[in-house]
Amino acid sequence: MRDAGLSLPRNDPRQYDELAGEWWRPDGAFAMLHWLAQARAALVPPAARPGALLVDVGCGAGLLAPHLAGKGYRHVGVDLTRSALAQAVAHGVTVVNGDATAVPLADGCADVVAAGELLEHVPQWRAVVAEASRLLRPGGVLVLDTLNDTALCRLVAVRIAERLPTVPRGIHDPRFFVDDRELVAECARHGVELRVQGIRPGVPGLLRWLLRQAGGAGTPAGRAPRIVPTRSTAVLYQGRGVRRG
Repeated sequence: MRDAGLSLPRNDPRQYDELAGEWWRPDGAFAMLHWLAQARAALVPPAARPGALLVDVGCGAGLLAPHLAGKGYRHVGVDLTRSALAQAVAHGVTVVNGDATAVPLADGCADVVAAGELLEHVPQWRAVVAEASRLLRPGGVLVLDTLNDTALCRLVAVRIAERLPTVPRGIHDPRFFVDDRELVAECARHGVELRVQGIRPGVPGLLRWLLRQAGGAGTPAGRAPRIVPTRSTAVLYQGRGVRRG
């Protein structure tokens, strides 16, 4: 099932319907998205006011939701894939079926915008940045993670990772990977001062997880690999930015 995308072009959105049963399996095809959601949520500050809104652009099945518990946000998720949104609702997300380049929400409505593992799937990533910035109120926070437009990233994230049980085959099209310097500059154009940092799965935890997968035993609760910082942004990186007033 994890190779459903082999029957479709790279980065085809229909893959998410074929892999719909994998979203909430901690050891399934989207396991790494769970690890990244936890790391992304760590960048989200506690809500500063009652009724604070977090807009989760490209929310998928709502994997960010458990990691926002207790932070005080109303969690609105935006995605094109209806099968994923149906699962997000079951996890407490208020869903909007819409395009990340034309989100049907008001200017300045969001205290936080999250865009996790989204930009590398969108041909017009600059339009997504513009929308995320439009949604943010002054002082609002943008959090994101994505893949860098480098030869090393294409090797690691496509040629290597797609041969491991961490990334579904065909899920990425490296033509859409996003240069971190261009992303910082584009955010600045829209009034968001973005800082980026390289990240990766912790090696010991990842090796234990892979060994358990090879042996057919799932990863016990609390033993999933953690996402840790790294000096290089050349493969995977996350960003946190604040919109100027």
